[in-house]
Amino acid sequence: MTTTQTEPAAPDTLRKRGGAALLRGKEAGVVGAVVVAFAVFSLGNANFAGVSNLQTMGVDLAQYGLLALGVSFVIITGGIDLSVGSVVALSGVWSAWLNVHAGLPDLVAIAVALLTGTVIGLLHGLSVTILGVPPFVTTLVTLVAARGAALALTQGFPIDGIGATFTNIAQSRLAGIPAPALLFVGACVVAWFFLERTHFGRQLYAVGGNPEAARLAGIRTRRRIVLAYVVSSVLASAVGVLVTARLTVGQPSVATGWELNAIAAAVIGGISLSGGVGRVLGVAFGAILLVCINSGLVILHVSPYYQQIVLGAVLAVAVVTDRLRARRSERDQT
Repeated sequence: MTTTQTEPAAPDTLRKRGGAALLRGKEAGVVGAVVVAFAVFSLGNANFAGVSNLQTMGVDLAQYGLLALGVSFVIITGGIDLSVGSVVALSGVWSAWLNVHAGLPDLVAIAVALLTGTVIGLLHGLSVTILGVPPFVTTLVTLVAARGAALALTQGFPIDGIGATFTNIAQSRLAGIPAPALLFVGACVVAWFFLERTHFGRQLYAVGGNPEAARLAGIRTRRRIVLAYVVSSVLASAVGVLVTARLTVGQPSVATGWELNAIAAAVIGGISLSGGVGRVLGVAFGAILLVCINSGLVILHVSPYYQQIVLGAVLAVAVVTDRLRARRSERDQT
């Protein structure tokens, strides 16, 4: 429980020290990395900092960032969610199928897709808490099954002819900022307020830091874990809708491997794989860093194969840093 006693103190520290505390926290490293990456890629190609590319990066950020945000909730409780990429694909083609083949209005189809994500998250949470199935196994099953369901719905072919509401979601701008990027910012604000300013949010950290101690303290650990998985799956479903809106078709092959990008962004941003540690600010900048790297490598015409190598190297650095931080924390406690 020692870990969770340290983490909840962060908001109080921020209130006392002001914005300068942000630069002294664990997030300072990833913020600095974003600044360096942006500067390097901008110098490498002036188009990187152009309005068009920044808007594209904003839409990419909404996709990767929302997934990372949802996965972070699960990791904070000490779990893992490997299914988010497949849930994106299933939710995207499901919303398109409901709209095109079932004839449901655009908004109703989107709502049903989000409800489907809620059900998936609920099943994950109940499997982990009631049946005692490890999170890795539970979400791995969904990774396979959801992708199969997406392929079965479409028979392997995209579903086109979706309504105008989908297109409007992807193409809308406010002061030049894409609507999906604004959605990500809004989600970050809500997640930050919940995790760092509410009693229930603090209980998530307690559950991840020491589940047994949290239970003995009267925290309903099962409900908190279920909530985390529901948040992760709902945000994955929202990303599925965004991807369908962006492509204007329900494509079953999208989001393959995106669960790794989401976990990478979370870990890079300071979310501890051991649970109980991490902040929304770090997750947001972790996602921004990955988007900067991906976009920068593309605009510099680097081979996609090398892009995966770079992503793996960044994730490796983040994991090693996380373990070193955990060991240092353990030494401080003894």
